[in-house]
Amino acid sequence: MTEHDISFEVKFVHRLRQTDDVSQADFPVLESVLHGKQSDTAAPKVLFCLDSNLEGGEFATALIEKMRTSDRMRLVREPMIVPGGESCKNSEHTLRDLLAAINSHDLDRRSYIVVAGGGAVLDAVGFAAAIAHRGVRLIRLPSTTLAQADSGVGVKNAINYFEKKNWIGSFAVPWAVFNDTAILKTLPDRDFRSGLTEAVKVALLKDAAFFDFLRRSASKLRRRVADVSKEAIARSCQLHLDHITAGGDPFEALEARPLDFGHWSAHRMEPMSNYALRHGEAVGIGVALDTLYSARKFGFPTPLAHAVCQTLADLGSPLWCDQLDTPDEVLRGLEEFRQHLGGRLTVTMLKNPGEAINVHEIDLPVMKSCIDELRKIAKQQTA
Repeated sequence: MTEHDISFEVKFVHRLRQTDDVSQADFPVLESVLHGKQSDTAAPKVLFCLDSNLEGGEFATALIEKMRTSDRMRLVREPMIVPGGESCKNSEHTLRDLLAAINSHDLDRRSYIVVAGGGAVLDAVGFAAAIAHRGVRLIRLPSTTLAQADSGVGVKNAINYFEKKNWIGSFAVPWAVFNDTAILKTLPDRDFRSGLTEAVKVALLKDAAFFDFLRRSASKLRRRVADVSKEAIARSCQLHLDHITAGGDPFEALEARPLDFGHWSAHRMEPMSNYALRHGEAVGIGVALDTLYSARKFGFPTPLAHAVCQTLADLGSPLWCDQLDTPDEVLRGLEEFRQHLGGRLTVTMLKNPGEAINVHEIDLPVMKSCIDELRKIAKQQTA
């Protein structure tokens, strides 16, 4: 018998661009990341996918016109409109439409899919790009604070299946990501605010000073003060990107998923609400819950746990949802979380801001008690 266990590495480049308005003065930055075939003098083919929430808006209209008249790309068709929000991930229909478009326009591995939209649209389009020809180059233009601060720079793509979030998916590094300031002007206040919960999450995990900044700046962030919001999103994005590129486990082959702090319950509450609950809102509730649990079990300072809840509330994100009225149903999320990762349950908790630990079992009576505590805190916030 002969055995060969050969370790090897694959080199990726993650291109992040932070622009003020890619639909206007910064459009050449988008053109600059498009690389044509060495054997072909023609500009590369581009399929442009647009979140339906952006359709007809000033940003999208200007960007489409720039793309039509550019000599650095060949649009293969009019923009493909993708239903915004979680609906595009809840069935195969959008995925099949995307794959059909890729096929009918003969896109290949040197072609590009440019997608502008929220996290759900990025997920669905990214999954289609990842499985067509085993990978068509993907350029993301995240249009929400949630996507710019977190998932837009991630390497995960998925759709929901079996009423479970992100059950079918892939890992694929995007060709480029543009965090654009102008595109966020299209965002309703609810989505702008709820998306900042991922910034709170990553600050608690990795940067105590950043959490202090968010805590002090929460009211300004809620009011969408431009320079403060830009700084918060940029720092959150950088912390997520550092973890992905230098954390040693970009494709989650190990047990721990620290960037999913607060997500085991969030991923359960979203489908329980039929996705009426925004992902950012669910994450905020999950972060509050796991921070309270960390205070009960692992020495995270109780006053600071309450300060986390206050910060989330000051940002304008809810601390409670009706799904928590059935805690046993929410707690099923722990087993779904274990199955999604594989192996034993591994949940990230906190000892201090910037000091995360991994635990392999949850004290269910204590977690239920934390749900009760969160109910009281939420009532105080709305009183």
